Amino acid sequence: MLPDPAAPGPLTDHDVYLFREGTHARLHERLGCHLDTVRGGARFAVWAPNARAVSVVGDWNDWNGDADRLEPRADGSGIWQGWVAAAQPGHTYKYRIAARSGTPVPDKADPFAVRCEEPPRTASVVHSLDYAWGDQEWMASRGERNRLDAAQSIYELHLGSWRRREDGGFLGYREIAHALVPYVLEAGFTHVELLPVTEHPFYGSWGYQTTGYFAPTARYGPPEEFMYLVDYLHRNGIGVILDWVPSHFPTDGHGLAQFDGTHLYEHADPRQGFHPEWSSSIFNYGRHEVAAFLLSSAMSWLDRYHIDGLRVDAVASMLYLDYARKPGEWVPNVHGGHENLEAVAFLRLLNALVYREHPDAMTIAEESTAWPMVSRPVHLGGLGFGLKWNMGWMHDSLAYMHEDPVFRRYHQGRLTFSLWYAFNENFVLPLSHDEVVHGKGSLVNKMPGDAWRQLANLRALYGYMWAHPGKKLMFMGCEFGQRAEWAHDGELDWAALADPGHAGLLRWVSDLNRILREEPALHELDFAAEGFEWIDCADADASVIAFLRKPSRARAPRLLAVCNFTPVPRTGYRLGVPNAGRWEEILNSDAPMYGGSGWGNFGGVDAQALPSHGRPFSIDLTLPPLSVLMLRERR
Repeated sequence: MLPDPAAPGPLTDHDVYLFREGTHARLHERLGCHLDTVRGGARFAVWAPNARAVSVVGDWNDWNGDADRLEPRADGSGIWQGWVAAAQPGHTYKYRIAARSGTPVPDKADPFAVRCEEPPRTASVVHSLDYAWGDQEWMASRGERNRLDAAQSIYELHLGSWRRREDGGFLGYREIAHALVPYVLEAGFTHVELLPVTEHPFYGSWGYQTTGYFAPTARYGPPEEFMYLVDYLHRNGIGVILDWVPSHFPTDGHGLAQFDGTHLYEHADPRQGFHPEWSSSIFNYGRHEVAAFLLSSAMSWLDRYHIDGLRVDAVASMLYLDYARKPGEWVPNVHGGHENLEAVAFLRLLNALVYREHPDAMTIAEESTAWPMVSRPVHLGGLGFGLKWNMGWMHDSLAYMHEDPVFRRYHQGRLTFSLWYAFNENFVLPLSHDEVVHGKGSLVNKMPGDAWRQLANLRALYGYMWAHPGKKLMFMGCEFGQRAEWAHDGELDWAALADPGHAGLLRWVSDLNRILREEPALHELDFAAEGFEWIDCADADASVIAFLRKPSRARAPRLLAVCNFTPVPRTGYRLGVPNAGRWEEILNSDAPMYGGSGWGNFGGVDAQALPSHGRPFSIDLTLPPLSVLMLRERR
């Protein structure tokens, strides 16, 4: 249940009821700092149930803890509130909390702040969001673009290292907007996915160690400039997905950790409240007020910033109590199992709320296990996500492509296994930032062979990926085959595009995205077995696979994808097809314009009445080396 989403106002008894119930999803309209348009100054409200005293310290009172004390509400909610006449826009502030236990508490940033100081400074900023949106056309039509049967190709990027100024400094949100939009349009992606922009003290965490769950990072400008970035993308027909991290938070003194001198947002037991891999705190999803805090964070990005989707990070770490833990290092649930029942309930509530309040938006789970029904509705017993990353496809595909083509015949199953489960979930096929960091190297350098073969292999991988059922996601730099591993403290190697091979790879990705949008067969039935049909998955000796993609519209053409994962050109390669007529070659990754050697089929082939592969007709193809062909039946 949500409160009346009217203009921000003081807390009501109904707000407190929903807060304590764990279902309030717009706490950002009530808690935190809000300028008072009637009396002037600002109202402050903060949850600190185990505090003995709370005051607001800031620029206006010389950070004097005795000047502006807050009062606890009499309802036992643990919320402290008050009005400060001298607080003005632009003032920095924190909460000074005296714990009942006497434990010293560092001054705390406002958990609900809409604006923060630029790191390394850590104070919150008195601020009122004010922006005139121009994306009304996008918002009215985005439901069609986010549908499960729509063409979706996602460009994942990190704002601080996509492009830099000449002096090495960060671009601002507005500068990024005007550089990013023409590039994304040229490359043909339908959406961008931003690594977390929520405020974070350590830049090297890429935003995954969040302290400001309601504020875009000040590194690139004020919140209104981030709104401009989203607005400008929307006005140019590009959707925006935000990476969002409700799985853990850092232990920095100014943040949420031991907020009121106790483990308020996190579990006190380190077997439940401390993440051993990331040295961070884990939210206590069973505490209703914490669930309401996270629900409100998610809703604030959808409400205030017109975000089109939330990619929820590290869902597996939320679902399993023994995630990254050895025996004896975790606490079983009430049934003795390792499932985090409170996290499951939270995720279901989150997804139900998002799709109820913003049915034209989407949620995406980064979930790396076989947890069932991640992308199935809550009312059917699922977690309720719209989409799920297919980590199995990613691992198997990269492992196969890493093999020398001589040995790929022994690993054909890695390439075809994904189709056994491709329709169990609504999958996104991700080639994400996680595959090009921490010594893993770049995608192109994972490919075997000399420089030409590496790029040809990468073109083949991308062609196979775009033909495979599922939505697509690619991390920045992979679209042109950057050879250096991604480094967050610089920018992409844009000079690589001066090389014809790398420029050709970008042209190939652009054409894959164009065909993805133009051909219903490649997106309408991404999540239905009826949209896919093997022609041949068993020719391991030649390392060739061939399959059909089929549309839901009766009169739209089917597409045939043929992948040759060896550097051997194959002439006279016969494949069965379901009907007579012309099969037009609409894409060929070996075309010279992409950096290929120029083998092909002169624009298409005619089917013959020669049965093959269990079909009444067949075509005689030339398969270029290390290539993917896409052929369209002519109707």
